[in-house]
Formats: sequence, C-alpha cells, structure tokens
Amino acid sequence: MGPDPAVAQVRSAVRRVLDGLPPGAMVLAACSGGADSLALAGALAFEAPRSGPDGRPAGAVTIDHGLQEGSDARAARVVRTLADLGLDPAGSVAVTVGERGGPENAAREARYEALDGAAVRLRAAAVLLGHTRDDQAETVLLGLARGSGARSLAGMPPSFVRRSAGDGAEVLYARPLLDLGRATTRRACEAMGLDPWDDPHNDDRAYARVRVRHDALPALEKALGPGIAEALARTGRMLRDDADALDELAAGAHAEAAAAPGELDVERLAGLPRAVRTRVLRMAAIEAGSPPGTLAAVHVEEVDRLVTAWRGQRHVDLPGSVRAFRRYGRLLFGPA
Repeated sequence: MGPDPAVAQVRSAVRRVLDGLPPGAMVLAACSGGADSLALAGALAFEAPRSGPDGRPAGAVTIDHGLQEGSDARAARVVRTLADLGLDPAGSVAVTVGERGGPENAAREARYEALDGAAVRLRAAAVLLGHTRDDQAETVLLGLARGSGARSLAGMPPSFVRRSAGDGAEVLYARPLLDLGRATTRRACEAMGLDPWDDPHNDDRAYARVRVRHDALPALEKALGPGIAEALARTGRMLRDDADALDELAAGAHAEAAAAPGELDVERLAGLPRAVRTRVLRMAAIEAGSPPGTLAAVHVEEVDRLVTAWRGQRHVDLPGSVRAFRRYGRLLFGPA
C-alpha cells in the first residue's frame, strides 16, 4: 500500500527539484514549523536518501525572528522535529528584524540573509521553500491591488538566485510546492504524523496578506465561484514568460542608458518603449536602495514623468529614502 495521496504529491514535487540538482549535493529546507514547510521538510527527509545512486545529504534551518514571546523555545521545538525526521544538520538562526520597507519586508529580508548564510556555510546546492499555490494566488492578488505591473502579477518564480551579502556567493532557492494547495500540505502533515505550528501572525488582519487570505479570496470565491486561487496562480504562470522577456530587454537597455553609477541618460530613456523604460527605472531605483516589495507602479510612473513630461519638477521621493531627480540630461538616483 502506497503513501497517502497528499504525501505522495508533496514527495513527487520535491523529487522533481532534487532530480535537477548536482548528484550528492547538500539540500536545505527552510522550515518555520507551519504545515507547508513542515510537509516540505518531511518529504525532503524521505526523498534525499533516495536521490541518485548514492542519495544526498539534506538538512533544514528555521529562523527565529524574535518577534513573539517564546520564539526561541518554539524554534528549538522545530529543530527537534526536523532532527527526528532525519534531517542533518538541523538548526535555528536568530535574526534581528529592522524597520526598512515595513515589518513584512524587513522580516523577509532578515530571513533570506540568514538562509543565505546557512546555505553558503553548508555549501548547499539549494534551499527549498514551502510556498504553495495559495501563497501564489495571494501574491498575484496583492500585486493586482498595488497596480505594480506584469512582474507582480507573475507572482513568485519556482526558482531564483540570490547573491549572499557576506561573500557574494550565489544561493539557489526553489519552491517545489507552488502547484499544490495549502490543504494538501496540511493533509500530508496529518498523514506523516507531524504537528504543525500555526503562526498567530497568519490571523492578524493588520497584515495585507492576511486580509487577502481571510477576506478577499473567500469573497471572490463567493461572488465568482470556486477555483479562484488556481486561476490566479495560472495567470501568474502565463504572465511570467512575458515579464521575463521584457526584463531581459530592460537589462540591456539599462546597461546602454547608464551614464555612471546611479545615473541614466534621459535621451536614451526617452527613446525606449514605455514597457521597457519603466522596467529600467524600476531597476535603477532598486539598485539605489528602494525596497522591491514597497516600490509600486505609482512611484515608477512619477519617475517616468521626469523623462517624458519634464516641466522642471524638483524630484520624486521613493520608498527606502531614495530620491530620483533630473539634472543636465541625466536622471539620478540617490539618498533622499
């Protein structure tokens, strides 16, 4: 008799990612202790020894953000669970969450920096993240609400590379569960005898994502019928190819328009199609320190007016205390 169907689905998703990695290389699971990442960790513990002719080492790390009382004790419990699954090494990393870009963005950046460090230290081929199709649907809907364009509507990519702040090493991240629903991961945990932790922040409506999860998506399901999450995730996949192609064009245009670090040639910018030009402006703003999570289309549009509708405007203030201004045929980005 085979495993529970939910367990089989999660294991199959993890197996597909492992098959694309170098044989025998270490893989880490990022695990908060919630149902999604716990199911991911359980599947990785099962699949890693069976990956390739000799298997592969697999570990896990949980991040203690220090934002709730008793977070250190909870992190220790998660580590014990991960070790009991057979993941080795299994450990926790305590981080200090700043304020830049808002609480959600600051926590996310602190988390990724800690995961980068763990991956580099352990020479991991990849770090697996537990985001599901429901997370993807929420991300697409949030992007739609912000009016941030095709890249936001494309949602989260199935894999991406970050450059470690420590030594500049590249760290590969993968999201094996993006095609699976949250109900599947919870059912998989039950079948594997795992007891997930439910983060109280996931019910705090002070966060936009929580309001989308508990209010907006159910309202859309009620008004339009079932399958909204699947439809939003599918829309994200369809837009990703378009966004990737435009981003590639924009990267080349950015290089051609760069007059100096933090400076772009206005004449070159003005000759670009708007879809490419606004991407170039977004790239420049992010390079100057504006957080991608809070830099919205309305900000980029105001910067674009410095190129296409110049009437002597002084400057445009952007998230992250970044300022864009025009001077002597150059568009400059720097600290406000």
